[in-house]
Amino acid sequence: MALAGLDKFAQLIKQNCTSERRCETAISGVTLLRADKLTEPANVIYQPSVCILASGEKRVMMGDEVYVYRPGQYLTVSLDVPVMGQITVASAESPYLCLRLALNTKIMAEILMAAHEHKTLSSSRQLGAAIQVSDADDAMINAAVRLLELLETPQDIPIIAPLIEREILYRLLNGPQGLRLQQLAMADSKLNQVSRAIDWIKTHFREPFSVDILAREANMSASALHQHFKAVTSMSPLQYQKQLRLQEARTLILARAMDAASAGYHVGYDSPSQFSREYRRLFGAPPRRDVEQLRLSAASGMIELA
Repeated sequence: MALAGLDKFAQLIKQNCTSERRCETAISGVTLLRADKLTEPANVIYQPSVCILASGEKRVMMGDEVYVYRPGQYLTVSLDVPVMGQITVASAESPYLCLRLALNTKIMAEILMAAHEHKTLSSSRQLGAAIQVSDADDAMINAAVRLLELLETPQDIPIIAPLIEREILYRLLNGPQGLRLQQLAMADSKLNQVSRAIDWIKTHFREPFSVDILAREANMSASALHQHFKAVTSMSPLQYQKQLRLQEARTLILARAMDAASAGYHVGYDSPSQFSREYRRLFGAPPRRDVEQLRLSAASGMIELA
């Protein structure tokens, strides 16, 4: 069933993101994404957010899991996770158009407390994957349209935008992914325990891996941490650390012109051959050739938008 406001939603993204790029807006936490052509698969880090798609199609792979979302659907990310993303449907006539809203866990906790008093949300401790895709309804698209319409009256943004953001978050918490997203606002949830482990890995990814320290940080046993970490991210903690290391090394080679051996050492590899082997396995080419291809893709606008 077609969503009534989807065309209006797409038009608002188009007029506020007129070139092929990521467009920050005057509304805190709201980013618009546009692409007029298909992109090559690219490894990026997704942060907690909801992405509501107005036009085009995108494919996201996390570990061994693949997620595809289309116009009128939304993708949520509940933790910082490394993924491979690719825009698979886009053209100059019908571009890829998406609104991304950062998930504000403080507001989500306030909604949960209010909803608990009025018994308007169900509750669960069930753990789910960090990425999921669902169909939006008319109410969510309507809220997204009203949020973008505020860009035409900037003086209204400080007062009205937080109210609409709160509405969108409420609808997410009360929607098909609500049971998982509610865990973001629960300090003692398994999702937040895994999140603490991820924060530790992000801070110490250059260091030798320590399962005991990681489990202690998450307040879990080592076996429980491995089980829940895998359930959320579709990868083990060690695989997660490896992806962070390799993506950081790629950035160093691309942005700082660092040679591969130095970049590998900088992110924690003692063996240049092991670094090159794992780099190629993740990115599909050895460091020098991969970065050359990346620069060519950037020049032609073929890099996937995060």
